[in-house]
Amino acid sequence: MSDNTAQDSGRESNTQPHRPIKSFVRHHGRLTAGQKHALDSYWQDFGLDYQTKPLDLTQFGEFTQVVFEIGFGNGESFIEMAEHAPHTLFIGAEVHKPGIGHTLLLAKQKQLHNIRVIEHDAVEFIDNMLPAKSLDRVQIFFPDPWPKKRHFKRRLIQPEFCQKLRRVLKKGGILHIATDWLPYAEHCVLVINSLDFFNNLSPDNRYIKKPDYRPQTKFERRGLKLGHSVYDMCFTIV
Repeated sequence: MSDNTAQDSGRESNTQPHRPIKSFVRHHGRLTAGQKHALDSYWQDFGLDYQTKPLDLTQFGEFTQVVFEIGFGNGESFIEMAEHAPHTLFIGAEVHKPGIGHTLLLAKQKQLHNIRVIEHDAVEFIDNMLPAKSLDRVQIFFPDPWPKKRHFKRRLIQPEFCQKLRRVLKKGGILHIATDWLPYAEHCVLVINSLDFFNNLSPDNRYIKKPDYRPQTKFERRGLKLGHSVYDMCFTIV
């Protein structure tokens, strides 16, 4: 945000709107021919265009559950979950265009009918497009931990963000977070355990065993072989 100064006093003007802090950095990777073809040809089948009014989720079919994933990366685990749960609608938000293209390609190859993706800031999507009490689960797998102290404010898991999730999750709905960065896991537990509308599903109010529905990624398996730990956390709306 530029620093505008008042002409006479030299003081910083407060007339400019505050730019919200983003929890992500948009990387513009190069698209493969297959990814570009998928974006051009399959977006109409699986893509959601951003709008400032709530979605009618029933337009996508009759599903027993709705799951929203924030940051699905290259889409492989996202697609695998959708493939194994055909009666669940999976909505994913991602800003990395090659990852979106790869996801669309996989969805078309597997002839899935239960996924929708949006290339947009997940927080704005939650605020403006998701109806109240519409989600059974929100999943955030391996988000950017923003390890430097000066960047802590960029971490997605903050009390204000959790309030947004409270609006869109059904009673009994699940927030599932996974990370391989212990300080970030501790941050998530500290923030969410302090909120009276979430209940930690871990017996010791910390971490749980990886649920069967979450696939292991290649990155995760490689890390486990190197002795890295992965921390799964599940919280339910009370």
